[in-house]
Amino acid sequence: MNAKINQWEKIFKEQGDVFEKPHEYLKFFLKKLKKKNYKRVLDLGCGAGRHLIYLSSSGFDTYGIDLSETGIKICNKKLKEKNLKTNLKLGNIYERLPYPDNFFDAIISVQVLYHSRIKKIRKLIREIERILKPRGLIFITAMKTKRKNGMTKTTKYRKIGERTFMPLDGWEKGLPHFYFNKRLIRKEFSNFKIEKIWLDSTLRYYCFVGELK
Repeated sequence: MNAKINQWEKIFKEQGDVFEKPHEYLKFFLKKLKKKNYKRVLDLGCGAGRHLIYLSSSGFDTYGIDLSETGIKICNKKLKEKNLKTNLKLGNIYERLPYPDNFFDAIISVQVLYHSRIKKIRKLIREIERILKPRGLIFITAMKTKRKNGMTKTTKYRKIGERTFMPLDGWEKGLPHFYFNKRLIRKEFSNFKIEKIWLDSTLRYYCFVGELK
């Protein structure tokens, strides 16, 4: 088990369901899916299932994949309590994804995709393109740094690569963070028609919606 898996296991084992509320703009994205009559949605890095619960209860055919076995177990328990069904897999999103080509209408990934170096992120983006149907939609959040050296007021970081920093303390200690800007989002997702890029209410994450060309 690698360090990233150990860290996410530690987070979910020690803190349980650390993320409870769906992302503030998920409802906005679901309106787009319903308008297109899109049904099959994948949550990349689903964790304990905060978005899968919302998607499933809204009538979507949902799938989720995550590194943490504990996170998957928590998700399963919540789904059973609410009498909801989804398709969960334990796996590393930076490896080949266990889904066929042109399978999903849409993919979401909230506060997940940037937790690696750019080489692996690029590989993941190609996988997203592979498993999405033509004109499939994405809703993704990417971390934005406020300072050039990657430091925040409360967390110390060490630079480990191009625009990539690793926290030396805090609850995400040891997890890589790649910092995006709008230009990089458009560059790395060049096979998508990016509809809009905006900052969430924390001003720390870019949100963007795209359609596969």
